[in-house]
Amino acid sequence: MEKLAFQLKMLYLCGNQIITDVMALNTDKNLKLYYSIKEVAEIVGVSESNLRFWEKEIPLIRPKTTGNNIRQYTDKDVENIKAVYNLVKVRGFKLAAARKMLRENKQGVDNNTRVMEGLMKVRDDLKALKKQLDYLT
Repeated sequence: MEKLAFQLKMLYLCGNQIITDVMALNTDKNLKLYYSIKEVAEIVGVSESNLRFWEKEIPLIRPKTTGNNIRQYTDKDVENIKAVYNLVKVRGFKLAAARKMLRENKQGVDNNTRVMEGLMKVRDDLKALKKQLDYLT
């Protein structure tokens, strides 16, 4: 009986160590598979009605829908929406031109979107740094 208790204790300890190791490996991963339309609208910075309109106009944006017609966006959908946002809102293209660019050169649009996001982050960081420096003087 004592041997069984010891084995169970060891199994429990080993199991906890394995769980801890696995959890340590997953700390940088986003575990969320689907986003609601409200979450995506907040992430991208557009209204929910704008997202629904873009879904009708841009074939690349096709979120999964449930039986109750609730949209579920994946990470890939969010990236596609960010690309459309970059083309339409940042660069000023018409929706038809954005659709054409996405159809003909999706890779180039994705690269430009990533570069623009990086530049906007650097700009925001520089503004925050300037604000801190202004506070010191």
